[in-house]
Amino acid sequence: MLKSILAATATLAMAAPAVAQEAGIDAKVNEIFAKFTGPFVSLIFAPLPGTNFPWIVLWLVVGASVFSIYFGFIQFRGFGHAIALVKGDYSDPNDAGEVSHFQALATALSGTVGLGNIAGVAVAVGIGGPGATFWMILAGLLGMASKFTECTLGVNYRNEYEDGTVSGGPMYYMSKGFAERGLPGGKFLAVLFAIFCIFGSFGGGNMFQANQAHAQLANIFGDYPGWITGIVFAGVVFAVIIGGIKSIARVTEKVVPFMGILYVGTALIILAVNADKLGWAFGQIFAGAFTGLGVAGGLTGALIQGFKRAAFSNEAGVGSAAIAHSAVRTKEPVTEGYVSLLEPFIDTVVICTMTALVITISGQFITDPETGLFLLTDNGMIQTIDGNSGVALTSAAFATGFSWFPYVLGIAVILFAFSTMISWSYYGLKAWTYLFGEGKTTELVFKLLFCVFVVIGAAASLGPVIDFSDAAIFAMAVVNIISLYFLMPKVKEILTSYNARLRSGEIRKFAH
Repeated sequence: MLKSILAATATLAMAAPAVAQEAGIDAKVNEIFAKFTGPFVSLIFAPLPGTNFPWIVLWLVVGASVFSIYFGFIQFRGFGHAIALVKGDYSDPNDAGEVSHFQALATALSGTVGLGNIAGVAVAVGIGGPGATFWMILAGLLGMASKFTECTLGVNYRNEYEDGTVSGGPMYYMSKGFAERGLPGGKFLAVLFAIFCIFGSFGGGNMFQANQAHAQLANIFGDYPGWITGIVFAGVVFAVIIGGIKSIARVTEKVVPFMGILYVGTALIILAVNADKLGWAFGQIFAGAFTGLGVAGGLTGALIQGFKRAAFSNEAGVGSAAIAHSAVRTKEPVTEGYVSLLEPFIDTVVICTMTALVITISGQFITDPETGLFLLTDNGMIQTIDGNSGVALTSAAFATGFSWFPYVLGIAVILFAFSTMISWSYYGLKAWTYLFGEGKTTELVFKLLFCVFVVIGAAASLGPVIDFSDAAIFAMAVVNIISLYFLMPKVKEILTSYNARLRSGEIRKFAH
């Protein structure tokens, strides 16, 4: 069944570039996909009864809360040690693995730091008000424990091969971990996760990124055919991913810090220029978190939007990052658990918060001069100057400090899209090889297919296809968190052993 699904997917991918320009092809694909995948998409993003709160977000937040409590809020206790590990203080170059702690973190971050940090935050704050930022930060802090759990397991149960390469991630800790503990169903969960991961990598991790990058470029340079952007992106992506995780890591360790510094640096300058408004902005965030400050849904609306943005941005609990972190050079699985907990902190607590703060102080929101409350549109969004929302709102907010910021945003979007694509190519590849076996030919087939989907994404507007792939990414979280609940005692065992040896001096810093 799986082979037939993938064969059909491959056929569609190879045929699509030739027919994408035909009139009505988008509508036809939309109609077919919506018919067959609509129920699945609706199920994954369905709200809890009587609310507009997606149950999948609650699933992620509850899981993050459970792991935080179970591991004694490891995200706070282990933060300093995580920094030391990223710096390489405990790194032995002779350990098994392919990349350093920093490279693994950069690769995983490149998959999560993306357009959601720019456009998604604007949507969340535009609906839930500044108070949504508070709940976004809280969810990000809790999500650090989810990343710690899944990435420790990813390294512990990875496969290490004679040529020095490794394969790891949820597929391996589900099948091997369940078998080790005498639990049934591990293999089934692993196959299900791998299928969802492949579809997610083609869509949300690929086509959506190419599509949005082309849209931003078209805004700057004028309208032109999307396939041109697609071919350029596909060529660059292929040149990187053909070299495997080491090649991907060499690129992401340079791109991620650059795009992070570029974006956060610009935000910090704007905040510094408007330093007199910072106290007011934080007041809006804290007051809005518990009162709603007149936004649609009040407190509940702010909470929902904050939790949604955090969950959709940092992917804590989805399991994707565990695939990248599994490639690290280490003989101590929990060290990568420590390193990975920095990921939601950087993605959500730092970058998303910067976006929210700039939007809040920029004066883009329209308030009632008498009551000071936000004026709302008919669909519940806060009214903004020129009616901006999403990425346009972020661009307008930054432009209040720098008129040339749309060009910086264009660079950021390209870098975010590119880095997300190369990271998700690796996630999809490892899911692909788990199902069809390791081998250069098997890997090449996936990499070529992935690049074809880059062109499709930039050239077409396949709405339901993207919806389905996004749903597949969060379906990964359903399968993954179930397995984490069963395997978290193993993580505690590993953590206890490591910390005891660290305190006794058996584990020491390396001289570099």
